[in-house]
Amino acid sequence: MWRVIIMLIEKITITLQALAEFEARLKPQGRKVTVVTQNIDGLHHKAGSQDIIELHGSLFHTRCTSCSQVLENRDSPICPALKDRGAPDPDAEDARIPVSELPRCSECGGLLRPHVVWFGEALDSVVMDRAQSVLRSCDLCLLVGTSSVVYPAAGFAPMLATRGVPVAEFNLEETPVTGALTFQFKGKCGETLPPAIALHPSEQTA
Repeated sequence: MWRVIIMLIEKITITLQALAEFEARLKPQGRKVTVVTQNIDGLHHKAGSQDIIELHGSLFHTRCTSCSQVLENRDSPICPALKDRGAPDPDAEDARIPVSELPRCSECGGLLRPHVVWFGEALDSVVMDRAQSVLRSCDLCLLVGTSSVVYPAAGFAPMLATRGVPVAEFNLEETPVTGALTFQFKGKCGETLPPAIALHPSEQTA
């Protein structure tokens, strides 16, 4: 609950804005930009990106534990019983909320959970299939601000590089995959990415 509240007030960054503008600029040229992200904060949507694959789901969607229905939900709190609950305090007392007061599915009445991938859970096979499809057609990869240690996503860029696809990494420091990639832009992503994907004279402009 606390995390959702934080994400609701979080502002988009220069990096996310640059990616959204990059996608919008290339679309009229018949060129496709897909954001494949491990983030669950929804900020790519907020920044204006349209073609997004959220590998780990979204905090702003719920999934029924019974019928598996997934719906967008930006209510805060998601139900009255969760108001002022869930602050990240290790010393906080157990809320002891009765099961009967927890959020329920409007379709079948089952308990709702965040539509995110928790530690130890497998990624959604449909989402992974879509990501793999995008990777198969990819001709340029921008690896932006990721530690490249969480799999399977950490293996995407090296796989593309071995196939001969140019991969540019934007990060403050080297990562476990840096040596396998084509280019590295070291520094703050908000400073290195925007000029790297800015309008080039060779682009077809309307």
